[in-house]
Amino acid sequence: MTAMHVAALTSSAEAGILIGLGIPFCICAAAAIIVWAYFRLQAHRADAVAMAEYRKLAEEAVANQQELRTELAKLAEHVRAVEQLMRDVG
Repeated sequence: MTAMHVAALTSSAEAGILIGLGIPFCICAAAAIIVWAYFRLQAHRADAVAMAEYRKLAEEAVANQQELRTELAKLAEHVRAVEQLMRDVG
């Protein structure tokens, strides 16, 4: 069966049709893949920028949280001192 297809494709008219349609199809397919890959790369770049911003925000949040813990510890110490003073007076 395949021998018949090979023999049928050897005619110049059919080969010309296949070449005439095959080459533009391959070029269009390659162009479509290149455009798709380009936009996918741009999406990944945008995601990378967003992740860098989130990482920076997380680092700032951790630093702020550490400052708040330090201030809360100072405030707790002041409250203890006031409570001790009230116990001594009362």
